[in-house]
Parts: sequence; C-alpha cells; structure tokens
Amino acid sequence: NKMLPDKVSEQLKPLSVPGTEDVDEEASQEDYEYRLKGFIDSTMDKSAKNRLFALVGLKTAFSSKILYDLILERRLTLTDSIERCLKKGKSEEQCAAAAVASLLCIQLGSSIESEEVFKSLRSILKTIFTDESASIQTRKANCFYCQQDLRLTMTYLESLFSALYWKEEQPEWMQNNQTTMLHISALIAWTLLLTICPPSLVTQTLEKHMSKLPTLLSCGDVNMRIAAGETMALLFELARDICEDFDYEDMELLCAQLKCLATDSNKYRAKTDRKKQRSVFRDVLRTVEKGDFDSETIAFGPERMYIDSWVKKRSYETFKEVLGSGIRLHLQANEFVRGLFELGPPPLLDAATLKATKISRVERHYYNAAVCKARTKARNKSRDKRTDIGEYI
Repeated sequence: NKMLPDKVSEQLKPLSVPGTEDVDEEASQEDYEYRLKGFIDSTMDKSAKNRLFALVGLKTAFSSKILYDLILERRLTLTDSIERCLKKGKSEEQCAAAAVASLLCIQLGSSIESEEVFKSLRSILKTIFTDESASIQTRKANCFYCQQDLRLTMTYLESLFSALYWKEEQPEWMQNNQTTMLHISALIAWTLLLTICPPSLVTQTLEKHMSKLPTLLSCGDVNMRIAAGETMALLFELARDICEDFDYEDMELLCAQLKCLATDSNKYRAKTDRKKQRSVFRDVLRTVEKGDFDSETIAFGPERMYIDSWVKKRSYETFKEVLGSGIRLHLQANEFVRGLFELGPPPLLDAATLKATKISRVERHYYNAAVCKARTKARNKSRDKRTDIGEYI
C-alpha cells in the first residue's frame, strides 16, 4: 500500500509548539515513544490492515531513530509479533515483518539479545526463504536475513542465480521480471556472504564460479547485468587479496565483454539503462584490468567515510537498502553499524556542532543516548580486570 509510509510518517512526527522547543522536547520524546508502543501492540491486532500499518510504522521508526532501550524492553513482544506476522500474514505483511526483523537486529547490534532474536526467527524465515510456493516478493525480502548457516545458505543462493548460467536451457518462467529480481537478490546476498567467508572457502568459490559468472553479463535484464558485473569486480578484488599474482584464464575475452558493456549504445535499450550500465561497467573494467577502485566519500554529520573497495561498497549498499534514508544517522550513532565499518565509538559532539549538522531534537536525544550507552559500555569493559586489554584495544 503506497499510502502507508506517508500515514506512518505523519503519526511519528514529533509534536512542538513554536517558541517552546526546550520545554516541549521531553514531552515530544514521550509522545513519540507512546506512539511506537501503540504500533508494537497493533502488530497483534486481528485486522491484517492494522498489523501491516503497525509493521510499516515500526520499520520507519527503526530505520530513522536509535531506539535501543525501548526495543530492549520489548524485545520478546516484538519477536513474538514478527513471528506471528510471518506465519499468519500474506505476502505484503510477511515482507514488512522480515524488514522489521532485520532492523530489530541492527538496533540491538552484536548483543546476546540480538542473537536470541535471530535464533527465534531463523527457522520460520528459512522455511519461507526456501519455499518455492511462497510469493517471490516474500522470498526476496528474506534473502538478507537467512545467513546463519554460511555454507548451506550460500549453496541455496547459488542454486537460484546459477540457473541463469546456461541461457539456452532457460525455461519460460525464468523470463518473469519478479523471478529475475529474486535471482538478483540471491546473487547480491551471496556476494555479501562471500565478503565474510574464510580464504579457503573464497578460493573454492572462485574456482567454481569465476568462469561461469560472465555468462550473466549477457542477461536481458540490466539490473542482473550490473549485479553480475559488480560481483565479478568483487571476486577479482578478493582473488588478488589472496594471491597478488592472480591470473584469470580468459582475461582478454572478459575485458572485451566488459568494454562492450561500458560503451553500450544499443538503441533498443532504454537510455537510462544504458547510462547506468556504462557508469557501473567503467568501474568494473578498471578493477578487472588494473585492480583500481574509484573511491567514494559518504558524509554523515561532521564525519566522513571512504568507500575504497568493492567489499566495503557491497556492505554499505546492503545497509543502505535496509535502512533507507536513516543510513547516515546509524553511521553516526549506531555502535554496531560503526563497528562494522571500523568508525570507532560515536564521537562526543557539542551542542553547536549538532545544531550545525541540522539534527532534529528527537534525533539529538537518541544520538546523545547512544553516545552515553557506548561510553558506559566502554568504561565498564575497561574497569573489568578479567578483560584482555589487547582485545579491547
């Protein structure tokens, strides 16, 4: 339902009276949390429409705010609600529930509570993910969550996108756009998992797929061609990290294919598709041929993060897809996300800096709460004589 996000945003908008901002700040925070509690309660509603509205509300809130304390208090209720929606709901509700599950784990970070949430939902999410009778949209929504059993999950993801390796054997159902999107999501999720694999598994994967993946560059869908090209670039990057003298057997043929895509001017393809494709494949070709990467700078508040590899780019784009416009706030204040990108603990910012970066009152409150939490955890860890100081550093 396209109207749901707008209605939810209106519900979550903080209350304020002009000229009384400082007085109303605490009241606004309490009102915001009260509305969120209402969304959590509504996920158990008998009405599917009300449950969906509540899930979209939670998705919007979890992606745009740091809500660790509130979520921690209601973790069990949230987990039960998500599981119920996944089991009882239809496609749209299941997709929203899967998204909330991912955001819930991002909010809780690398804590025991996050692991418990994952274990509670893993079985039902895996069942939906591997159920060919489930809607394609629902299975696609689960691609980025079902990643606990690394080898098993990668094998299943491979079975989805590798079906496109041999074009002449493609049945008619593979031409469906929704099915192609599922294969693209499977390839992207597989690539993301590959970035955290041990070198031995990476080497096995390279031997198995390096010569076959280029066949996906001829796919009729521009998004599949782009996903395949970015995957090839990432594979070359990983291969060279393992062996500096890595040599690809069909390098000349592959580079010719990449150059063709980087200069594609076929009129039967949409102009926007050609433009997007050429931009991506110029970068892919540069990596494959020379091992270079055109770095990108991500600004969030007063800080900067440099995307200087395909591995980091894949991780960033995954979080960006899950968090949407809230990615910058989480990069700035979410301890778990900052840890993944090696940004260190959230910095202490004075009021003038916070105001200059245009952070709202509610965001400033949650940001300061996140900083306080990170500082307290760090101090407690330092005070614990049993902690290995080398590990802490």
